[in-house]
Amino acid sequence: MSLALLQALDRSDPLAAKRQAFHIPVGLVYLDGNSLGPLPVTVREHLEHVLLQQWGTDLIRSWNTHGWVDLPLRVGAKIARLIGAESDEVIAADSTSVNLFKVLLAALKLRPGRRVIVSDIDNFPTDLYIAQGIAELLGGYELRFVKKDQLEDALDEQTAVLMLTEVDYRTGYLYDMARLTQLAHQKGALTVWDLAHSAGALPVHLNRHGVDFAVGCGYKYLNGGPGAPAFVFVARRHQSVTTPFLSGWMGHKAPFAFVPEYLPAEDIRRLTVGTPSVLSMSALEAALEVFEGVDMEQVRQKSLQLTDLFIELMEPLAARYGLERVTPTDHARRGSQVSYRHPEGYAVMQALINQGVIGDFRAPDIMRFGFTPLYLRFTDVWEAVERLRQVLQKELWREPRFSQRAKVT
Repeated sequence: MSLALLQALDRSDPLAAKRQAFHIPVGLVYLDGNSLGPLPVTVREHLEHVLLQQWGTDLIRSWNTHGWVDLPLRVGAKIARLIGAESDEVIAADSTSVNLFKVLLAALKLRPGRRVIVSDIDNFPTDLYIAQGIAELLGGYELRFVKKDQLEDALDEQTAVLMLTEVDYRTGYLYDMARLTQLAHQKGALTVWDLAHSAGALPVHLNRHGVDFAVGCGYKYLNGGPGAPAFVFVARRHQSVTTPFLSGWMGHKAPFAFVPEYLPAEDIRRLTVGTPSVLSMSALEAALEVFEGVDMEQVRQKSLQLTDLFIELMEPLAARYGLERVTPTDHARRGSQVSYRHPEGYAVMQALINQGVIGDFRAPDIMRFGFTPLYLRFTDVWEAVERLRQVLQKELWREPRFSQRAKVT
């Protein structure tokens, strides 16, 4: 793979024009879109309009005149197309953790008599914490947290819910959503999928695979900004019987009737709780415009090309400097990131960031590199590996400042 060939690939890339839709600082190679997506150009202009016109001038009238009250539904409909759902099956609201609490409780309610929640012990911690909190709240539930290769054996007739994240946050391992959902259903269990590291990065097929519930965040591959609203999916077949245990006024059938009795909305709106965060929801709505006209299969193809290239270019460095790749080479099992273990992974990553290549670190020793096809170029991959080569060859990571742990890693 010569640099000239990679430059040619960039020129012929059908997604190349999308890079202009993002604010990417000159000289920076950004490989952390799997943690925080960069700023889409349209967001700044739209937020100025929301701030100065909608809030500043029109004030409270904007709930009606600018449709603030329908933002959760509008944003949810835009996300639905990216995750293989119908527009009335997804709503934007709250955080991923809060949404997981809602749907996990609802799923358990739909499987009375079953007392087991199955998940991967290496699942993202907040998912495990939410399950632990619910088990303590309800009492009598077994948390069956096992390794990936033990998941199928862990499912039985006592399983109420299988709860998984489609792409492993540390390794980039991509689960077989179709097979695991089918196996769970064969045992009579329901499925809850976390799409935090897959929505916007690769094609997701919730309805094709018969998924029951799903959640995801808006600030990674969807580029909605730090702390952007999350989203929640409830299959249409479950909506009328999904109990909203967080029964807030915005999930009421008639929120402005102000009656004392809670009556849930008859559709996906029952999964909302309180007043939507208009500024952050508006930012996410504008950010999602970048996906208009984008074929997610095309995004997936480029993602695999980028990660294949990175793995290939990294092989000599990995062999020489003791980097252990933990991301699968199998396309069917790989998300849109590549991760390596190194005993000094934190310091190496900090030194690399200092060289203008931003990835991130996950304890205890994982260096993560995320690949977002909408703005990354093939030559960016080349440049990232070359700068990492300098960090390792010159042992720049040995500078004491790079070993000082910040609050956010």
